[in-house]
Amino acid sequence: MADDTFKEFVLDQLSALPDVRARAMFGAHGLYQGEHFFAIVDEGRLFFKTDSQSQADYTSRGMGAFTYASKGKALTMAYHEVPPDVLEHAPELVAWARRAIETAARQKRRRAETQLPECGEPPRKKSSQRKRAQPTP
Repeated sequence: MADDTFKEFVLDQLSALPDVRARAMFGAHGLYQGEHFFAIVDEGRLFFKTDSQSQADYTSRGMGAFTYASKGKALTMAYHEVPPDVLEHAPELVAWARRAIETAARQKRRRAETQLPECGEPPRKKSSQRKRAQPTP
């Protein structure tokens, strides 16, 4: 299958990163480093996790977001296609992947900080358990 060949190429390009693996998902593949889901390989294209800070690096180069159809609607995810010149240059691809992994980790931490609300209440942030250091006289 051509998509598996592309997936293997991407994994080879990212071999400098430890613990990167692919898992099949809905006809595509998700890429993980450790517990962080940071990329999608679909139909011969690679998409990295983005946020408001990193998205401009992709869109300024004409790269679009990952979209899929669900119940007749086109839905967009916060993953953007990696530019072809980056994909072909392993060291640069690894640098972009590290940024996507950091984005995924940051978003995972934010989700963990939000408690599940009581029925009908908006989400709440967990209070910090840290004690502030008291100045010594």
